[in-house]
Amino acid sequence: MSVEGGARRVRGNDYRVLRPPERCTPELRVSVIIPAYGTQDKLDLVLQGLARQTYPAELTEIIVVDNGSSPPLRLPAGSSARMVVCERPGRAAARNAGLAEATGDVIHWLDSDVVLTPGAIEAHMRWHHAAPYLSVTGYLRFTSAPLPGVLPDDLEAAFEPADPHAWLVGLVERTDGLTNNPVRPFSLHVGGATSVSARLVEAAGPMDDDLILGQDTELGYRLYQAGAVFVPEPRARAYHLGPTMRMRHQERIDRVSHAFVADRIPAYQWLRTHPARRWKVPNVTAVVDGAAGYEAVRATVDALLASTVADLSVVLVGPWDTLERDRRAPLKDPNLDLVLVHGHYEHESRVLLAAEERVDPSVPFVLRLPAGWVPGEDSLARLLALARGEGLGLIQVLLAETAEEVVSARLERVSALARARIVAHRGEALDDVVEDVSGVRWVVGEEYGFGSGPGEIVGRRAAYKARTQAEAEAARLAKEAERLRAQVAKWRDEAARWRRSTVELRREVGTLRRELHVARRGDGVRAVLTRRMKRVLTKRTPKG
Repeated sequence: MSVEGGARRVRGNDYRVLRPPERCTPELRVSVIIPAYGTQDKLDLVLQGLARQTYPAELTEIIVVDNGSSPPLRLPAGSSARMVVCERPGRAAARNAGLAEATGDVIHWLDSDVVLTPGAIEAHMRWHHAAPYLSVTGYLRFTSAPLPGVLPDDLEAAFEPADPHAWLVGLVERTDGLTNNPVRPFSLHVGGATSVSARLVEAAGPMDDDLILGQDTELGYRLYQAGAVFVPEPRARAYHLGPTMRMRHQERIDRVSHAFVADRIPAYQWLRTHPARRWKVPNVTAVVDGAAGYEAVRATVDALLASTVADLSVVLVGPWDTLERDRRAPLKDPNLDLVLVHGHYEHESRVLLAAEERVDPSVPFVLRLPAGWVPGEDSLARLLALARGEGLGLIQVLLAETAEEVVSARLERVSALARARIVAHRGEALDDVVEDVSGVRWVVGEEYGFGSGPGEIVGRRAAYKARTQAEAEAARLAKEAERLRAQVAKWRDEAARWRRSTVELRREVGTLRRELHVARRGDGVRAVLTRRMKRVLTKRTPKG
């Protein structure tokens, strides 16, 4: 997806630089897609709400998708909408059926139980006139009011009191309106009240109808990967007629959704708690030249596979389809190094041998690393932490520098490069645009653990031995600590006995002083002193 001559640049998700006008001259067409299953009474109200929109009717296309209703849904007399039938069950399939019929510049997803206030679509479209790579979400309010037969003019009087979309409002408030480098801005993409640039949808692809739940969020993630900016628009207000399924069964919905979206959305790292398993969409893909020599390629790839970032895949680019193994004289094969690389990694599940670069567009980060350069076990984890912490779109890793050349690796954030391609002017260096939309940082490879040549790979057995030794040392230290605690307890008891003896001795001395004061004669004093001192020395001195 590209825009001729470039477009206004948003850094991160800070859409405030766009400053759309309060009123714009409408030029863009919008396709409103409504998947529906039953509930004819609610659909009638939704269509009545669309008929009252302030955005021009001649620029608004309404597509209702009947998703197998029995009896079939019907359009009210005089409605400008058209009906599409989708036999495949599921809201995602229905939305895709409507999407296939849509002709607008903007796709507006709308549920069949969501009534828009009159200015809602206009509030969405003013943003789309400001930039061609936006996903705009309106504010839903959930009403339990009885359904009117005909939509009244005063929606507030008919549907209030109503509850806000608490989760959406909370997300927006926690992230300063989604502008402060939020981790998952795509979570704003909800199918009931979101509009998206049709070019973005084309770049990201349709909804994943293999998913049972979570399709809206998963598409939002792919839109993010395609360069989308996510905008909450409070003036695009709507009433949801009754609670959602999630509101009624949140824990059960999450249980089902999380089981599937973890495989497809790497940003949900908190769902990827297994330390070693593979996921459908890895968090990082490393691209390495597979034709750079067997030893160099193996040193790099083996180090990547031993990284503490296990959620990783490697693409080895080379002319693999041209190989013809000479089994009679393998040592004379001119492509021997290619044959060795191919044979060494052919059955490694995390390595793809490809004739040209092939990276899943849903992968959030791509590492481009010259063969022969070896990352340390924590190198990639540290680079990812830097990229996420500062919202960087590109990290350049300086590996070596001479008067003739600079050797570097690149960690690219796929979404940032996609955004840069959308807004770049013709002939402009893409890295310069990435600096504008996300940020670029140079780091020294040596400081991040990169080296040249093969290093020692710590495998599972070595890691197990190290862990066993650490556990044995921890047990020894625990025993020593227990012994010292017992000794300290003994010393505390001893000190307590001495403190008690000191108190009693002071008490005896005080008594003695009083008796001496009473004694009048020298013989009396001597007798008292002798008697008391014998008592103190024999009865109060601690033993041991």
